[in-house]
Amino acid sequence: MKRKLLITGASGVIGSSLYRGLQQEYDVLATDIEADADQGIESLDITNAQQIKEKTIGMDTILHIAWQKDEDDFLGVALPVNVTGAYHLFEAAKENGVQRIIFASSNHSTGFYKVGEDIDVNDPYRPDSIYGLSKCYIELLGRLYSDQHQLSSFNIRIGNFPGDDRPHSERATHIWISERDLVQLVKCCIEAPADRKYMNLYGTSANTDNYYNIDYLAEEIGYRPQDNAAELLAAENTQKEQLPQDETAFQGGQHE
Repeated sequence: MKRKLLITGASGVIGSSLYRGLQQEYDVLATDIEADADQGIESLDITNAQQIKEKTIGMDTILHIAWQKDEDDFLGVALPVNVTGAYHLFEAAKENGVQRIIFASSNHSTGFYKVGEDIDVNDPYRPDSIYGLSKCYIELLGRLYSDQHQLSSFNIRIGNFPGDDRPHSERATHIWISERDLVQLVKCCIEAPADRKYMNLYGTSANTDNYYNIDYLAEEIGYRPQDNAAELLAAENTQKEQLPQDETAFQGGQHE
């Protein structure tokens, strides 16, 4: 019997890639704020606790991808969707016996570390924006529900995923992840042992000069990325110097 999987935000760049990549191996219920019958996507408003409770019945795993851009009225729009919506999701997962939530977090949760600083996933948070701060909150929400309710919580701090399978700037080459590596990484998180109750990890391909050490993930959860931004550019005969030069002193990019 296939594992039952709920995806929120299935119409977005990340969500749609995962929906395509996972639907053959899992029994996927794809949702987004607006339904898309042609793509098999059902409507789900994650600010509606009752809707979430109904959609999570019988699910084994949830991929929480849905997100409202923070610049779109943070207090009035983004806060209810990103923060309150996540709370509703974890509450419904707890009540309905969901085994694991895999959250699309971001490297911006630690974006105020300097380029060149070796950081571990367990180092203190250093968000570089309200966006990054919101991601930190939900990672900690997962920590609480893991400790208090034994709900397994995985947080993938996704680097750069443009959706067209190539990095588009110099900085992106350090944090880029290809579609096939993203799908593989999420599969590894889905299939990780049930007793693995909490994990933060950076989601990148095997990039040369990666900001983050991800080598340990092969032993931890079996993740072995296939792609490397530098090798892709070399195959295209593209030099880093030909890309927009946007690397700054901070791992999260430019800050005012």
